[in-house]
Amino acid sequence: MSAEAEFVVTVDQNAYLSVGATRVDAVVAVTATGDATPAVPTAALELLIIDTSGSMQGDRIASARAATAVAIEQLRDGVLFAVISGATSARQVYPKRGAARADPQTRAEAVTAVRKLSAGGGTAFSNWLTLARQIAEQHPGAIRHALLLTDGQNGDGRGVLEQTIEECIGVFSCDCRGVGTDWNVAEVRKIASALLGTVDIVAKPENLAADFHAIMNSAMGKRVADVSLRLWTPKGAQVKFVKQVAPEVEDLTAKRVQTGPLHGDYPLGAWGAESREYHVCVEVPTQAIGAEMLACRAMVVRGGSTETLAQGLVRAVWTDDDALSAKVSRKVAHYTGQSEYADAVEHGLAARRDGDERTATMRLGRAVALATAAGDREKLEMLAKVVDVDDAATGTVRLKSKVSDEAEMELDIRSRRTSRVRGEG
Repeated sequence: MSAEAEFVVTVDQNAYLSVGATRVDAVVAVTATGDATPAVPTAALELLIIDTSGSMQGDRIASARAATAVAIEQLRDGVLFAVISGATSARQVYPKRGAARADPQTRAEAVTAVRKLSAGGGTAFSNWLTLARQIAEQHPGAIRHALLLTDGQNGDGRGVLEQTIEECIGVFSCDCRGVGTDWNVAEVRKIASALLGTVDIVAKPENLAADFHAIMNSAMGKRVADVSLRLWTPKGAQVKFVKQVAPEVEDLTAKRVQTGPLHGDYPLGAWGAESREYHVCVEVPTQAIGAEMLACRAMVVRGGSTETLAQGLVRAVWTDDDALSAKVSRKVAHYTGQSEYADAVEHGLAARRDGDERTATMRLGRAVALATAAGDREKLEMLAKVVDVDDAATGTVRLKSKVSDEAEMELDIRSRRTSRVRGEG
């Protein structure tokens, strides 16, 4: 089997538009296949950024040490790596500078160093990310990935974190985890979203090791460093939005980098053997009945190059047959509902925190109705910890008077995860 992933693009849409219609929606599925363990290891850099601020004292720092050791043990031979201790400042735990190359000796040395980690000081994400960026910049072309663990809220001055994140975009990707319930979801999501990573809560410190194991397992399966979705549209047409809709919702619209007069790239990060789906919405100039046009060419390209790895076509055909134009793609409908669910939860929880009970009830009720229509029991179970449901189908709910921090954070974070269309993988 090939050492590098092979990409396939498929497009799901209803190409037929009614008279005067200009909007084209499609779900573009990108699938990479191949052996999970390349015969020739791809150059890779792993950065483990561990919160060692004062709030980590006790079982949190003990569990962080154990989880970091688990992550180190999973590094395959030849992978470059470094461990960073993050508090008010950032320092390298292993190696002393730069990155080490994983082998039995360096892994053992790193685990020994990690066992000495202790908690103290404040929290300044900007210093942690800056040190990670400085290491990552020494290894252009490699798959550069970071795992950031925190348990607290950022103490940077206004605008400092945002500026630091901007400097890290395109240098490395970053999965973020929050242990306990004292951290700020919006703060950590800001890092993960900008750096093409994931965010999740690990409420109980003893579960950190299993979570780190899963993240490293995924990271070690990546084999293509930088992949982008390039969208070409004809003159007069324009991309309205691009959203990743599976495995979770992430709006990519603002990440567009113009790469030509008629096309732009949306960074997708590193890839292993996996599948992701994107909702692409294009506005086209209306045409006469019977006319057909290519509304968009969706290409998977290697980042910073013109090498096309796979492509799919989004079409537009105008018809006066209402039966044809009225149909909605099953996938487009499904993921439109999933995106609306994520928005409803996010805005509902924000209104609840602001004391706006009317808006919170309305938005969380809408989330219940959408989850019910989708038959998503997992989402309904999370919502039931925040609202009492009187009528699930209509979204008639009452806010619970007492909600645990864990339940609210879990609902907020996991609202963006989506299920695939029924009957598909």
